[in-house]
Amino acid sequence: MASSLARLGAALPRARPLAAARVLPPGLGRWDAAELGAPRRAALNARRCQVHSDVKVAPTSDLKDGSKSESWRIKMLYDGDCPLCMREVDMLRERNKSYGSIKFIDISSKDYSPDDNQGLDYETAMGRIHAILSDGTVVTDVEAFRKLYEEVGLGWVYAVTKYEPVATMANAVYGVWAKYRMQITGRPPLEEILASRKAADECKDDKACRM
Repeated sequence: MASSLARLGAALPRARPLAAARVLPPGLGRWDAAELGAPRRAALNARRCQVHSDVKVAPTSDLKDGSKSESWRIKMLYDGDCPLCMREVDMLRERNKSYGSIKFIDISSKDYSPDDNQGLDYETAMGRIHAILSDGTVVTDVEAFRKLYEEVGLGWVYAVTKYEPVATMANAVYGVWAKYRMQITGRPPLEEILASRKAADECKDDKACRM
């Protein structure tokens, strides 16, 4: 009987010893123990805040069109009174927010200055599109579009216009558009616009013109 019990006892699985319970100091409850870790956690959080506060953010001087005040690579001279032209300008301006390489110059603005733009006066700039590279080089027609598109990651659009006979054909098509764009967009002839601007300039200091 005893031997049978001994064999039965040997066959039974042995109970695992209980893990040693964490002994708290006398008079210290569970919640008191949790509070002991509070200073350590507070110190850790303070260190994290210090790390974030040490991060320096460089000041920017971005203009609303996305170009930096001194980092532009090309100027686009555009007619702000041309509704069809503005669709393309707005698209390029939106793209430029990610590149900051184009500086947009509205030639129809009263603040437009030929002296700041390689001597290009309003009449000349209205005749066809002009762009000015950062080194002062003036480019026109399809080449201007190609340079502008390249600066905002869309160079592939006009890439084929680098080669003949496509270049000549593209410039010919653009020339027709430039010649008739005033009529196409429902605006007065350029001669009338020039006369109106001239009269407005002459009346700036003339009280009789304001009556």
